[in-house]
Amino acid sequence: MHRSPTAQPALRTAALVAVAVGVCCALLLILVVFRWHPLLALDGDIARTTHRWAVHDRELTHVFRVLTDWVWDPTTMRLAGLAAAVWLVWRHAAWWPAVWLAVTCAVASAVQQALKAGVGRPRPAWPDPVDSARYAAFPSGHALTATVVCGLLLWLLHRFGAGRVLWRTAVTAAVVSVVGVGVTRVWLGVHWPSDVLGGWLFGALLVASAVGVYERLCPGRTDRPSNRTG
Repeated sequence: MHRSPTAQPALRTAALVAVAVGVCCALLLILVVFRWHPLLALDGDIARTTHRWAVHDRELTHVFRVLTDWVWDPTTMRLAGLAAAVWLVWRHAAWWPAVWLAVTCAVASAVQQALKAGVGRPRPAWPDPVDSARYAAFPSGHALTATVVCGLLLWLLHRFGAGRVLWRTAVTAAVVSVVGVGVTRVWLGVHWPSDVLGGWLFGALLVASAVGVYERLCPGRTDRPSNRTG
């Protein structure tokens, strides 16, 4: 294991991001729990507008259902994380990053379900629904899972020294996935916009916290593969 002078700055950055995002998470959670009227009104206005569009544009709605149910579904995202963990062990014998990735994804799933059960926010209800979903609304599990998995994989790519082409492709795919899944959940009328925002924020908090734990337990560790890709 090699030590790097950038270890402490990386840990401080992760901690600062976690604190900043954590404050935003707490504020949004309070507003949702206490049903702050301006937030509810904005949620309702956006949800009614997007639902009206979804009802009238059935072809786009079908595309969004395929994306949200198969491409950006939490199970698909977790399988992508599992595949990355297997690849880390198989190609580089990197057991610690693989375990860290798998444990963080499991913790994210538990946090998501705990928040849903604790807040108990009802989902939007429509006389002409275009899709359906189970469990409580806040936060969006799709948005949270996509943020966590994409964030962790991007950080691992950076840690393992991904080449420029691979890095840019991965960032583009991650941004499209995280933003796209949030849009589909609101468009399909199964989440309020603030549910998606909550999924993004809590997902970012989990990523920053996980990176901080990694840097704390393995400060300055250089996880570089023998051959660079991209």
